[in-house]
Amino acid sequence: MFMQMRAFVLTRYGGPDAAELRDVPRPRPARGEVLVRVHAAGLNPVDYKTREGMLKVVQRYPLPVVMGNELAGVVEALGEDVTSFTPGDRVFARMPKEAMGGLAEYAVVPEQFLAKMPASIDFNTAAGVPLAGLTALQALRDELHVREGSRIFIPGGAGGVGTFAIQLAKWLGAEVTTTASPRGRALVEELGAHVVIDYTTERFEEQLRDMDGAFDLVGGETLMKSFGVVKRGGKVVSIAGMPEPETARKDLGRGLFLRALFWLASYRIRAVARKHGVAYRYLFMHPDGAELAELADLIETKAIRPVIDRVFPLKDVVQAFAYLESGHAKGKVVVEIGSRSG
Repeated sequence: MFMQMRAFVLTRYGGPDAAELRDVPRPRPARGEVLVRVHAAGLNPVDYKTREGMLKVVQRYPLPVVMGNELAGVVEALGEDVTSFTPGDRVFARMPKEAMGGLAEYAVVPEQFLAKMPASIDFNTAAGVPLAGLTALQALRDELHVREGSRIFIPGGAGGVGTFAIQLAKWLGAEVTTTASPRGRALVEELGAHVVIDYTTERFEEQLRDMDGAFDLVGGETLMKSFGVVKRGGKVVSIAGMPEPETARKDLGRGLFLRALFWLASYRIRAVARKHGVAYRYLFMHPDGAELAELADLIETKAIRPVIDRVFPLKDVVQAFAYLESGHAKGKVVVEIGSRSG
């Protein structure tokens, strides 16, 4: 007989009432998996986009399904053949894309997606690292190839991914330009942005030229205008635009149908990119425990620091989603979970 746990469960695709807190069976680790007693889970735009059904073409979950794409907690039990962790280890992870499961008292995570938490931070802080931190690292290092002396534009730098991106770009040696509101200016300057453009009163496209690359976190017209500020031969990577064919092949491992669909969906964006002689790439990040361990080392050495905006208890997870969807968060939104005994 399975023991029960509290979890935030998606029952159908739709608005805020499409998911609810309920008791569900506690999972058991299979071969190569780790059972984690969850202390906290981070929230991200992908969570409410999943709830709304916006990502069904990419990942359709069999409902009901436990939501949550990143977590921090303590190793409770090991599946067969797990060798890197022991019960009691403090760990954090980006959950498998095809499973989710972080917004629950317990979760099973493949061993290769886990890393040991930095000793210097608490569970709430650690829970805000995996998805946003890995997204920023993969975009900047693997896609934009940021190095010493690079000039990088990161619009929307005060958000969850942006706060990591500014710090990681600076760590990689780049000169960082970002946009922020007056409320967010002090934060992005503290994180290392060299140039901050107030998007409420200034137009970045009138001030910037010949950037080596851009990491777009905003989408829409901001993305379109970013092509004009990057030098010919440069590259724009986005997590807020439209997926393009490479996304289907490289990030999702999918075939011709999805590649053709993304080709059509991204046609206008790619046309603008070609006009400016700039490459365009939409990034779906991938879970990676080794890269997460790198981020843990950077946090321990104080090269980067996670920025947490607000922490909500699990009973207020709906309010946490509403706050995230309002677009006002500066840094990450986290849900504190803990677990019942027994």
